[in-house]
Formats: sequence, structure tokens, C-alpha cells
Amino acid sequence: MRILIVGGTAFVGRHIAEAALAAGHDVTLFHRGRTGTDLFPQATHLTGDRNGDLSALAAGEWAATIDVSGYLPRQVRSLAEALAGRGGRHLFISSTSAYRSPVPALFTEDAPLAELADPTTEEVTDQTYGGLKVACERAVFELYGGTRAIIIRPTYVIGPHDYTGRFTWWVERVARGGTILAPGEPDDPIQVIDARDLASWIVSLVEKSASGTFHAVSPAPPFGFGDLLTAIVAEVAPAGSELTWVSRDFLLTEGVTDTQLPMWPGGDSARDTNAADPAAAFAAGLAPRPLRQSIAEIHHEQLRTPTPTPAGVGLSPDREAELLARWRAVPSR
Repeated sequence: MRILIVGGTAFVGRHIAEAALAAGHDVTLFHRGRTGTDLFPQATHLTGDRNGDLSALAAGEWAATIDVSGYLPRQVRSLAEALAGRGGRHLFISSTSAYRSPVPALFTEDAPLAELADPTTEEVTDQTYGGLKVACERAVFELYGGTRAIIIRPTYVIGPHDYTGRFTWWVERVARGGTILAPGEPDDPIQVIDARDLASWIVSLVEKSASGTFHAVSPAPPFGFGDLLTAIVAEVAPAGSELTWVSRDFLLTEGVTDTQLPMWPGGDSARDTNAADPAAAFAAGLAPRPLRQSIAEIHHEQLRTPTPTPAGVGLSPDREAELLARWRAVPSR
């Protein structure tokens, strides 16, 4: 197949490109030329900017387009206009943030969706992100129809080359050992998906001419932050390491954010969107590797070729020690 990937040189897009090439497909990558320009010399690289210059897409035809980097409905529409019917089946990567909280555990793909307070906004914030993804999804179905559209709603994506550093920070923090600050409650829901498993499954969906909407999440609920951290401890922690659980209210009072403790829901009331039912995706072929395998491979890759953690992601050792000391001093904890 001839596959066009819009954004295929960083993290999720990079893994999708690698999976598509490994499966023998003819891959075209449309990107800005800012990252990963030396990757995948066997692919065709088209340079442009989906927010402005789409002229590189004026020629060519593809059996499928995989859109990794759409955040605004305007971007979905301008891409469709540039491709003018030459993009084939359209797969759009959305998010489980598309749901309107509260949702019950094991909610399915037909759960109520988030709506924008201002439908004209193009500012991507924690408050608008989910609603904007919903608006993008609706544009995809309007432009491509139900039989040629695939919507993927992942939760937290993990794996090698993760430029967000969110899950990787936890793996490397636990690998240092000692007393580890664990935020909130052990049963706070969490789901992850390895980018490599997501990528190979996405390629299989376009190969099979699939359509519809799917969660890309694992494991199935109930699965909590305690299970996640315990798995990391079991895989990479040195002997004598221990988790110390610190209450959400205490952390919020101390001004700790979900950037400093990445993937922790913090003050976000929508943490229940991390308890999605993966049954439809599993039935369509999604087969996540064991979580401990992902942890071990991420740690190995960080030792071999580390991906830098962005500034501000994670607690410094001094700040973590300070918080733990203050927590131990709380009389009624």
C-alpha cells in the first residue's frame, strides 16, 4: 500500500512509520523538517506545514492517510482540501480526553463526548483539548464518511523516543531507587499503550480497510496508579526501594502539578477517562505487550540512547525529599 503519514518523525508518528515500512508499504512522510530528518531514508519525505504550506501534497495518491498531528478541525479540513480525494482511507488519532466526564469504568466508544464552550476557539488548553479532538473527529466523518474513517482514541502513550518524558520519567525515577513519592491513591485509574503496539495495530487497520472508532488502551479496568508503579518497581527498582503514598489534597496544597508528577490526575476531575473498555480494539487486533516488558525496554533504550526529559517534567530529588519530609510531619495523615 501507499501510505501517507502526516507527522511521522517524532514518537507516535515515528513508530507508525517504522511499522509501515517494516510491513513492506510505500510510505510518504509529510512533516516540517524540524525533527527526525535523518530517519527512514527509504521513505518519501515531503516538507511543509499543515498550518500553512500544504503545496507538497499537490501531487500523489495514497491508499490511506494517517493523521498523527491534528488538533484543530481547521487542520483536518485543510488537509482534506489539499489531498482532494487522493488520500484514501483516513485514520485520525484522537484521545480518550474526547469524553465528557464523569464516565463509568469500562465506558465504551459511544459514551457522551466533550463539547466546547466556545466552538470557534483554536486555543489548545487542558480545558479545550478534548472538545477540539471531538470537533476534529466530526470533521473526519463529515469529509470521509463512516466507511472510510477510522478514529483512534488512546490514553497515555508510552515507549522509546517519547519526547514528552511523562512515563519515562517514572521509569528512570524508580530506577534510582530509595523512597519514591507516589501521588494520590493506589486505585486512581490509569491506562497506557505502548507506541509500538499502537503503531503495528494502526497499520493493520488500514491494511484490512477497517472503519469505526476504537479505544487504544491497556490494561482493562480495574487498573490503578498503584499497579502501574508496582510494575515499574518490580522491573527496574534496586533492592530496598519503597513507594510512599502521599494524598492528593496535600500535594495540591503544596502546589504540585501533573507536570511535576506526570500522568498523575492531580486536580483533574476527568481522571475517570483512564478507565476505558478496550474490547472493541482487542477484537480488531490490538495486542499490547506486557507492561513490564515495555518498562524494561524503555529503561534499556534510555541507557543506550537517552531521550531528554523536557524541562519542568518531574520532581527534582530535592523537591521530592522536601515533600516527603513535610508529608511525614503531617499529624493526622
